[in-house]
Amino acid sequence: MVAATHARKIIIIRNGPYMVSGGIPLQREMVICDSGGTPLRWEQGERFPDRDAYALCRCGKSGSMPFCDGMHEKVGFEGAEKASMKPFDQEADRIDGPGISLYDNAPLCATVGFCHRGGNIWKMAAVSSDPASIKVVEEDARDCPSGRLVALDHKTGEPVEPDFAPSISIIEMPAAKLSGPLWVKGRVPIESTSGRVYEVRNRVTLCRCGRSKNMPFCDGSHISAKFNDGDASVS
Repeated sequence: MVAATHARKIIIIRNGPYMVSGGIPLQREMVICDSGGTPLRWEQGERFPDRDAYALCRCGKSGSMPFCDGMHEKVGFEGAEKASMKPFDQEADRIDGPGISLYDNAPLCATVGFCHRGGNIWKMAAVSSDPASIKVVEEDARDCPSGRLVALDHKTGEPVEPDFAPSISIIEMPAAKLSGPLWVKGRVPIESTSGRVYEVRNRVTLCRCGRSKNMPFCDGSHISAKFNDGDASVS
């Protein structure tokens, strides 16, 4: 492990890459689906050599994916940020069921699909009272990489969150032959081009196809763009 010499954070460069510092580990992570295309689980893939600092592409055009190679300048990439700076719980809808509650901030959706693994997470949250159904809602919400969905435990009043160390996963979707966003885990600060820091959260997804209308966050546009970064696992 490389010793970090800079603070752990991600800085968004205006019309340029994500500058990552603080020795944050980087790896690929695959969405493993069933025969019908419904996500079942996450599977870890290639881990990149540790570095104290590196630049990740966000225009979607780099020839050195996932890293920036300066292509954003050649293609005239415009990556203006449109996302809200408001706290998650001020923007999210809340479903209060008899056994569990669910926060849903739809603009953050990365369209990965774990919310349908156990059925329909919204309907289940609204009616579930038995332990088995509550567990399904918790598991499906925890596997939502963007943090759009957050389950709230009725007994503790606390969000049900995975225990993530600071890291970044490059999401790949082999079944669809698509590449997805950057999955930022473990409460890594993300600094906007204005110098303001977005709410620090346990899990968010950052656009890297260059098409999101909710920059810097993923809005699922990699699907309509048929984005594929050339990784062998999705080719």
